[in-house]
Amino acid sequence: MDTITGVIAQSLTLSNILFVAAGIFVGYVVGAIPGLGKVTAAAIAIPLTFAMNPVSAIGFLVGIAKGSTSGNAVSAILINTPGEPSSVPTALDGYPMARQGKGLKALKVALFASTIGDFASTWLLIFLTAPLAHIAIQIGKVELASILIFAMTFIAALSGKSLSKGLISGMIGIILASVGLEPETASPRLTFGSFAVYDGLPLVAMAIGIVAIAEMILQFEEHLAHKDSGAEKIDSSKLLGDEDTSVTAEEWRKIAMPIARGTAIGSGIGLLPGLGAAIASFASYGATRRLSRDPNSFGKGNVKGVAAAESADNAVIPASLITLFALGIPGSVIAAILAAGFTMHGIIPGPLMLRENPEFMLGLYGSMLLASLLMLVIGWVGMRLFVKVINVPVTYLFSGVFFFSVIGAYLQGGEQFGVYVMVVFGVIGYFLKRFDFSFVTFIIGYIIGPQLELAIRQSIIITRGENLAQYPVAIFFALITLIVVVRMGWSTFRRITGAGPG
Repeated sequence: MDTITGVIAQSLTLSNILFVAAGIFVGYVVGAIPGLGKVTAAAIAIPLTFAMNPVSAIGFLVGIAKGSTSGNAVSAILINTPGEPSSVPTALDGYPMARQGKGLKALKVALFASTIGDFASTWLLIFLTAPLAHIAIQIGKVELASILIFAMTFIAALSGKSLSKGLISGMIGIILASVGLEPETASPRLTFGSFAVYDGLPLVAMAIGIVAIAEMILQFEEHLAHKDSGAEKIDSSKLLGDEDTSVTAEEWRKIAMPIARGTAIGSGIGLLPGLGAAIASFASYGATRRLSRDPNSFGKGNVKGVAAAESADNAVIPASLITLFALGIPGSVIAAILAAGFTMHGIIPGPLMLRENPEFMLGLYGSMLLASLLMLVIGWVGMRLFVKVINVPVTYLFSGVFFFSVIGAYLQGGEQFGVYVMVVFGVIGYFLKRFDFSFVTFIIGYIIGPQLELAIRQSIIITRGENLAQYPVAIFFALITLIVVVRMGWSTFRRITGAGPG
């Protein structure tokens, strides 16, 4: 009863409900606009949470992430333009349904599947975080160093097409994390005489630059290349349909198993750092199609395809936060952005959060469950409104993103210095994305850099003169890291030499 009372006291206040609802609403709008994405929106929104209490602030950011993931279905279904790669499977059957006049039905199925997948995965987060954190607290510095190196390598291997590019991105992030005062002796490193970076490069300004500004540059570049293509603009409201709009009991029976399967697949993949929502969405869609009695109906407007893709897509986000909460390791780029929000409010993600900030964690769990329910309510009430967002002119979109980016970098990055950092990392992020270097690994490397450095330095001192066989867990993760590197390197070699896939 004390736990339930704590959750209610922290999360069901009027102000917290309003902030979470605002995050969901903003997320839906962002998700409905192709190309913007939850990561960009969350990065821009971090400075806006400065005056909020920590529970409302993180609840607002989580609301944006959850709402935008569900909102991506709007553009995928109605105009066959997925806002993110994870929404591509949704478009495969959602858009044909819209062309058949069943667009509103497809949006409802996507909303129900999204909510169920997200709600179930959030409960998985709540139940798994504490046991994993209890185990993590007992891990020594030697084991921690080995686990962090493994996590970086694993994420680098899976977040891009090239392991070497992923590792380079991660190493650059780790090096930049060393800017400022050295943690043990307080000696300045890589400061070049500037007092502005004694506390390190401002994380929020850097995240805004490398995520939001870089993405907007790419989007604007693509817009200029296609603005004269003469493509006819589609009136999305005509695709909603006015007759077959409700989800029948028979259709519920059809989609129940795909939703359950998609939730399980999305939660499992979300637990593994670096895999991401796109893999979960495609895996769920593919599994549902293979197990169907009529696989040829997929891609032609099968409601099961929409349910399978959306449930898996939305189950990934809560599950991907488990490693952040329990181990302090962000398993995805949205988890890394949320880690920046935690840091700004003086909370260090990791196994000690439950011990040092129990009231905050109870409030956060309540806020995440509240966000799942509000996602259903806001998505249902505002369904026809979010459809109109698709037609927002891109010039307004770009102007708004740049405006809020500059304001956020100015407020949280040390005034003009933060804006300069944002611009520099915007350019760096543009070239990272243009040349297919993983900006996900870069950000995660920057966040775990100080923790990794300290763990390695302490491990060297601890193991001096000792037998390494005393640390079997560290040896185990070191061997797995070596296997990942050798396997990915061999696959790359065979692909380059034309010997076929490894």
